[in-house]
Amino acid sequence: MIWIALLRGINVGGNNILPMAQLREIMAGLGHSNVRTYIQSGNCIFESDETDPERLSEALSDAIDARFPFRPKVMTIIADRLHQAMANNPFPEAENEPKFLYMFFMTKAPEVIDQEQLASLRQDGESFAYKDLVFYLHVPSGMWKSKIGAKVEKILGVPMTARNLNTVRKLAKMA
Repeated sequence: MIWIALLRGINVGGNNILPMAQLREIMAGLGHSNVRTYIQSGNCIFESDETDPERLSEALSDAIDARFPFRPKVMTIIADRLHQAMANNPFPEAENEPKFLYMFFMTKAPEVIDQEQLASLRQDGESFAYKDLVFYLHVPSGMWKSKIGAKVEKILGVPMTARNLNTVRKLAKMA
């Protein structure tokens, strides 16, 4: 199976430095094949016979923790989820400026989606939607200005990690 490991909080602001060459070595050491990385923020495409994404995530977190002074959160998803997320995009108008469309991938569905609270944080021009374990956020003014982007994980109460459409497209193509 082809998998994507999405690491959180590495190589940001000079903290939790993990060179991609070493990430590829760690992945190969875990028995995965055809390991490739994309940009320094922790996107890894690989093949594995393992079928449990949680086991893959835990094993990678453990292996990084054994070699580095930090333990990143890792979300592992099957590559097909990237294609599904792109096909389900509720904001086709954002596809021409893919750096402003974010997909927050989740490991499980939120119990409640507080639409009112999310709407109260909306900045001019922002749109959001949820479908199939993906929270979509279109931020025409940029993610750095988005209050929703900063608080969505806490509001929905489930672990997630976000990638913009540029990154999702690239990962899907590499997979």
